[in-house]
Amino acid sequence: MASKVSPSCRLVFCLLISAAVLRPGLGWYTVNSAYGDTIVMPCRLDVPQNLMFGKWKYEKPDGSPVFIAFRSSTKKSVQYDDVPEYKDRLSLSENYTLSIANAKISDEKRFVCMLVTEDNVFEAPTLVKVFKQPSKPEIVNKAPFLETDQLKKLGDCISRDSYPDGNITWYRNGKVLQPVEGEVAILFKKEIDPGTQLYTVTSSLEYKTTRSDIQMPFTCSVTYYGPSGQKTIYSEQEIFDIYYPTEQVTIQVLPPKNAIKEGDNITLQCLGNGNPPPEEFMFYLPGQPEGIRSSNTYTLTDVRRNATGDYKCSLIDKRNMAASTTITVHYLDLSLNPSGEVTKQIGDTLPVSCTISASRNATVVWMKDNIRLRSSPSFSSLHYQDAGNYVCETALQEVEGLKKRESLTLIVEGKPQIKMTKKTDPSGLSKTIICHVEGFPKPAIHWTITGSGSVINQTEESPYINGRYYSKIIISPEENVTLTCTAENQLERTVNSLNVSAISIPEHDEADDISDENREKVNDQAKLIVGIVVGLLLAALVAGVVYWLYMKKSK
Repeated sequence: MASKVSPSCRLVFCLLISAAVLRPGLGWYTVNSAYGDTIVMPCRLDVPQNLMFGKWKYEKPDGSPVFIAFRSSTKKSVQYDDVPEYKDRLSLSENYTLSIANAKISDEKRFVCMLVTEDNVFEAPTLVKVFKQPSKPEIVNKAPFLETDQLKKLGDCISRDSYPDGNITWYRNGKVLQPVEGEVAILFKKEIDPGTQLYTVTSSLEYKTTRSDIQMPFTCSVTYYGPSGQKTIYSEQEIFDIYYPTEQVTIQVLPPKNAIKEGDNITLQCLGNGNPPPEEFMFYLPGQPEGIRSSNTYTLTDVRRNATGDYKCSLIDKRNMAASTTITVHYLDLSLNPSGEVTKQIGDTLPVSCTISASRNATVVWMKDNIRLRSSPSFSSLHYQDAGNYVCETALQEVEGLKKRESLTLIVEGKPQIKMTKKTDPSGLSKTIICHVEGFPKPAIHWTITGSGSVINQTEESPYINGRYYSKIIISPEENVTLTCTAENQLERTVNSLNVSAISIPEHDEADDISDENREKVNDQAKLIVGIVVGLLLAALVAGVVYWLYMKKSK
């Protein structure tokens, strides 16, 4: 339990003070302590045999002593002086080691351990140093943006509650920034808290940015001294938005596509490489000397071929800073003559033309009844098989979706034409009479028989193909008969008759007409024979010329 020193003891002690001596070999001794820790100060004196008591004091700035702790060597009791700043913070051990809890900046003093005997006083001084690590530095009051080629405050680096005061350093991309007139200015300030005596240090940075500072990190650090020496703490990195003027303008077409065709909607987009980017531009269209003021986009709808040309955009305030692009609007025109539904007579001539006008070479395809033709149709003499639905189709392969097509529905009409044939069955019991009919629209066939005879099969008709079909009957005439075939359509009524002898009288059969398919085969064979003959003639001619030249050279 601590108690005050009695007046009589103080008197004895004061008399002894004048005789106090510093123990030889004991110089200055320093104890380093972190703020808030316990300060431990050993006495550093050998305890003499005739020790009366030990005592601790500290010295004021003017050198006057303040006693704070007393311990008797006999009673083993500890007494603490009534010093408010050390109330409940002191502890004096049996070996006269003094401990001070919760170290403060005010504890930075010269403390002295005193051991008192009957005839002497020994002293051992200790210097206490207290250190407080500062808070992590942070960059505050940051500029929302920086502008190139302008010296502007970037921010403040602040570090709080340090002792002693620290030193702040600025960095750009890890490299130390030094003051440079007109480019880098650094202002340092420190403040001390009257209560805690802790320092707050602040460094303000003014910086002239360039475009090379884009996305560059800025940091700061505080360097301070602690119990174990010098240390440095770094702030978080900060990246600043750098404003810089536009130096280049670009123009592009949206949406990006390989080719533009008539009817498309296109959007021109103009961009500047400044920060922030320009929000408005002047757009110049082909054939229009006056520009159009717009946002960074300008849209043209349902473009036509006359929109082909050079397009330009520029800054509002700098017309010479511009960009241009050439746009080609592809087109494709098709004209089919004749087109639609056309009705012609068999044997007529029909010229057909499909005319193409396009921005590039176009492909042309002819179709008939959904079957591709090898070449464009040409009709010098129309046949029934020429009738059908013709389509001329064209496209630009490089331009997606650019196709055109026109159609021609050809109708070939003709009056009914009749040819009758007869054929006797090999058994000799019946005869087949066939009525071959050509015509369009399809003629209706009617049979009339004059005379007596047995009709086995009266109504058997073939399919109607390419304006032709036939009807046949099988009869067994008992006497000579006449068969009449009538074919009628909207154009005309045609009648033809054929006399047929009785079944008992032999007669010459008439062959059927060659079918269209067989007729084509015959024509192909004829062409082949002609080709072979012409080839042989040419070979003979060449051989004759070679022989003549040989004979002439020999002579």
